[in-house]
Amino acid sequence: LIMSNYLIKNYPGYYEYFKEKEFTWDRTGGDPIKQGNRNPLLYKDIGVDGIKTGYLAYEKYSLASSIKRQERRLIAVASGFENKNDRSKQSLKLLTWGLTKFETIKIAEKNKPFTTIDVWQGRKKNIEAYLEIDLYKTIPKAKKRYLKVRIDYTGPIKAPVKKDEKIAKLNVFFKDEIIGTYDLLAVENIKRQNIFSRLLTSINYLIWGDV
Repeated sequence: LIMSNYLIKNYPGYYEYFKEKEFTWDRTGGDPIKQGNRNPLLYKDIGVDGIKTGYLAYEKYSLASSIKRQERRLIAVASGFENKNDRSKQSLKLLTWGLTKFETIKIAEKNKPFTTIDVWQGRKKNIEAYLEIDLYKTIPKAKKRYLKVRIDYTGPIKAPVKKDEKIAKLNVFFKDEIIGTYDLLAVENIKRQNIFSRLLTSINYLIWGDV
């Protein structure tokens, strides 16, 4: 599963070969040879585009398979089957189960402002923060209400703030359990106020409690 995921994400050009149903190659001194793809799920026209079959004396028949529906991709890895037919049927069940019972939720888009955070004694009173990754979470369809996010930081953030500086944490919860923690980064530089403005800000905070 780890290798399959790495292949798909890092070598998309090479991964294109895994969905080809056949390949013909020339040989010296003989007719061309046509080699069919041994992945049985490619021939079912359900959207499977890889990955490979396998057989070992101990683990028996195995299959790593993957399917993409719109922007969502699932990978299934199954082994320990006594025959080729069983590995095909059970792998298809795994993929179908994943597609029908789970949903992938997009929480944040890479390098796009996600939230606004207060700034103390800065030339701007707040700053936008972003994640440097596309953030998705896959959860059971019937339990989407249990997915929550919380932004944690000690604030307001004290100026100066540097662009791309880590200024907060985004915690993702499912049923009150943290399932991911991610850094939130500053969108821009924010300089510190001059000494007179800082004094006014401090007085205003003491009187009104406003940053």
